[in-house]
Amino acid sequence: MPGNNSHKVALVIGASRGIGRQVAIDLARAGYIVVLAAKSTTDGPKPYTFPPDPNSSQSTITTVAREISESGGTALAIPVDVRFEASINSLIQATLSKFSKIDLIIYNSGAIYWSALDTTPTSRFRLLQRVNPEGLYITLQAIIPTFKKQGVGRIVVVCPPIYSRFFRGKTAYAVGKVGMSVMVKGLAMDWERQGEKGLGICGIWPAVAIQSGATGRIDPKHLRNASIFSDAIIAMINAPVKTINGLLDTDEDFLRKHEGVTDFSKYSLVPGTVPRRMMPAGFPDLTVAEQDDEGDRIDSAKERAAKL
Repeated sequence: MPGNNSHKVALVIGASRGIGRQVAIDLARAGYIVVLAAKSTTDGPKPYTFPPDPNSSQSTITTVAREISESGGTALAIPVDVRFEASINSLIQATLSKFSKIDLIIYNSGAIYWSALDTTPTSRFRLLQRVNPEGLYITLQAIIPTFKKQGVGRIVVVCPPIYSRFFRGKTAYAVGKVGMSVMVKGLAMDWERQGEKGLGICGIWPAVAIQSGATGRIDPKHLRNASIFSDAIIAMINAPVKTINGLLDTDEDFLRKHEGVTDFSKYSLVPGTVPRRMMPAGFPDLTVAEQDDEGDRIDSAKERAAKL
């Protein structure tokens, strides 16, 4: 695998700890040049043992880049705040200036607040939307011209399959995360209609809770380690575009269907346990009988350009 991916550039947004860190490290092991992006950095020496706890605040893009470099990989840490368009655009341009291309983007940045609508402050709702769907939207806007010029490119978004139970008890969070899933579906259809056969985007979500800073209160017997997520992402980016474009799937289900994995015991955080699956066994088919009927297609961008 390293030979096949030599000199390919992967940009992991949200790479400082937990799932993002593991994905970045495993992409480097697979031969990718990895650009690590997040808000957290380490300035100067710190009084902790290196490497730090991968699920703690002491793990930053600086320490992850060092982990990759000391293991023989190539990594570059670039701070980003996905709440701001200028910061995302600067990240994309800095990566292109350094490596001249981007082959893969993993959008793992995310803000979490799980509560009912009436107990979620408006300020928290706004933050969730800025970090989750808005940050992704700006990233897509920034990278699409480069991907179209290259003719090849993959995007993997940490977002869920769409199903009603997901909305329960976390409406504000679900609005943003499902919005990200809609972007995956919509951009995939745009690329298909435009004949962009080398471009693909998909979404991935854990079937079982994964150990991270966000799952620290969950009984370890109900957790998996993050390697299942990175294994599934690497399988997705190695699959044909037509297999993954527009796909919303879980890590476990993709590995089972496309990689033939039947034994997931090695991913259990506590050996010998069988963690509870938090996702449904199946998901709704969102297509309709009239799926290919576009009617009188309206393009507001073209209408606006015609008026200028």
